[in-house]
Amino acid sequence: MTNLIYAVGDLHGQVAEFERALSLIEHDGGPNARIVFLGDYIDRGPDSRGLIERLIEGRETGRDWITLLGNHDRMFAWFLEDTPRHDPHLLVGYHWLHERLGGVETLRSYGVEFEERIRLEDLHRIARSAVPLSHRTFLRDLSLMHQTPELAFVHAGIRPGISLSEQNANDLVWIRQSFHNHSGQHPKLIVHGHTPVDRATHYGNRINLDTGAGYGCAAGVAVFEGSQCWLLTEAGRVLLEPKPS
Repeated sequence: MTNLIYAVGDLHGQVAEFERALSLIEHDGGPNARIVFLGDYIDRGPDSRGLIERLIEGRETGRDWITLLGNHDRMFAWFLEDTPRHDPHLLVGYHWLHERLGGVETLRSYGVEFEERIRLEDLHRIARSAVPLSHRTFLRDLSLMHQTPELAFVHAGIRPGISLSEQNANDLVWIRQSFHNHSGQHPKLIVHGHTPVDRATHYGNRINLDTGAGYGCAAGVAVFEGSQCWLLTEAGRVLLEPKPS
């Protein structure tokens, strides 16, 4: 049992899904299970603050939890810097507080409500006062990747043809098309979230566990032994095999 590792897809402020995932994992592997959370803890869902608080509490009480950085987490962290920083990967006209990205919901979970025409510098000052330092530290310290001999866990994916040690942070939290379209093998089986799919899917060279918790669906939860993967459900383990090409 010691070589088992669990993974949880994007949670997006859904504390109930976090609790459901923990319950499934503890039933399968006990309270000391090693869990990799694949990032995007905030935005869109109703309780980003509560979810970050639960993750901090778990680590402080000695849980074997690895928390990865998602693009939404980074946008929030950058917004909270001394001078707010805009993510240049976003489309022109988009920003963290755009209605499609969920920053408004995240600030609301911290008790921050604001009028549409507020100045950014004023909102930034209010947000910095509302978000505890422990939460800002948590966001700042999130990891970009976690590896086992067979697996590499990241939020979004990797740049094909580049060694794992030389991957760019922007790709690890944002990449989509060039990673998804690559059919060849990677240095390791890549376990990721970031792009919602109807069900957790094994593509042969990667496994996507983002099953749309940010849009009200159940979060993907899996257990790995070596490179073999099972989904965790209320009915028990379900082997996740590569989809036919």
